[in-house]
Amino acid sequence: MNSTPDVSKDKLVADLKVVVADAEELLRATASQAGEKVSAARERVQASLANARVKLVEAERVLVDRTRQAAKATDEYVRENPWQAVGIAAGAGFLIGLLINRR
Repeated sequence: MNSTPDVSKDKLVADLKVVVADAEELLRATASQAGEKVSAARERVQASLANARVKLVEAERVLVDRTRQAAKATDEYVRENPWQAVGIAAGAGFLIGLLINRR
């Protein structure tokens, strides 16, 4: 499995959490502002935030499920092919050691 999309999704979830928190703080800061346009904008932002929260929860659930599936597949592979797993780990360790030693 390729971990790059998972890392990107993790970053996206973290970024969305920051955006939602910032937007909520902005709503609290502008709560004293009056006016029809401000009220309409605040309602749109609140609706967007609610939608973003739902999508964020779903994205987190998908990430957790995929992570569990990857861990289960890796565990099954290692149990079925222990010597291949040891060989792959040794080879990867050797290559990483060579790369680190070059610096």
